[in-house]
Amino acid sequence: MTAIAPGTVPKASPRGSAARARMLRGLLPALSLALVLIAIAWLNPRAISYFGFNLMLNLAIPIALATIAQMFVIAGNELDLSIGTFVGFVGCVTATWLRDAPLLGILVLMGSIGVYALLGALIHLRNLPSIVVTLGMSFVWQGLAILILPKPGGRAPDWLLSILSFKPPYIPFPILAALLIAAVVHFGLMRTSYGVILRGSGGNAAALRRAGWSLLKTKIVLFALTGLFGVLSGMALIGITTSADANIGNGYTLLSIAGVILGGGEFVGGRVSPIGAVLGALTLALAASPLLTFMHIPPDWQVAANGAILIIVLAARVLISRRER
Repeated sequence: MTAIAPGTVPKASPRGSAARARMLRGLLPALSLALVLIAIAWLNPRAISYFGFNLMLNLAIPIALATIAQMFVIAGNELDLSIGTFVGFVGCVTATWLRDAPLLGILVLMGSIGVYALLGALIHLRNLPSIVVTLGMSFVWQGLAILILPKPGGRAPDWLLSILSFKPPYIPFPILAALLIAAVVHFGLMRTSYGVILRGSGGNAAALRRAGWSLLKTKIVLFALTGLFGVLSGMALIGITTSADANIGNGYTLLSIAGVILGGGEFVGGRVSPIGAVLGALTLALAASPLLTFMHIPPDWQVAANGAILIIVLAARVLISRRER
């Protein structure tokens, strides 16, 4: 055992310091959400109630689902710039064909998931940049949405309205839904063997290929999961708003990317966190309107304020990551 000279202060272990930095980095999404909630409680204490959370988190479910959809793509080192218009397309199908001709609506939605899977195969086989491919698809989804519903209208199916209007006792439905989404995706992606393979396609594709796994298959599965959660997001959005518009989901592209990054995800390396992504989506949902409205920030400045919040959180992540290294 090494003796310590009197009057000297033992230095902190670099390994222990890095472990604390990693823990703080993992807790940052929860801390960000907690700070937003504290600010809302300070500005308007009445908002921290069952009715207040139902009102403030009204759109949190579709935002969380869109964020999870984007997370699957980012897990494979790709980026989807069409998820917003895709959500709008799904919304138009849900408010029209899924209500009036359910079989046709189901077939169209399943086919759209298949299109997403084909996009993953195309990007991998032709080595195309996903940003360019998905940007082009965003115009396709937007055009299809306008063809289906040229002007705002339609109506959500009754069964969807009843699901999204469910009010459980004690805990607001948006919070329960967010917990369920986070738990299911966390188990599937972080706790199963194939989830490790999916994340490995973004973390170390060469090692995955040498181990005999098909990178084409993993890319198809990741994009198909993106399409599936994009469909769920569009349906949830229509279940809340009750009607559709071809432009209803356009803002979800940037919101979903910001939610993933705010939740601890990174653009490279397959480093994502389903729980963090849902927490990031909840943070954005609360900061997008309730917090800034309570601060009396004009609507024209709210987008800039959202960007400032994201920059502050990312700056904190950079400082923590440097300490971790």
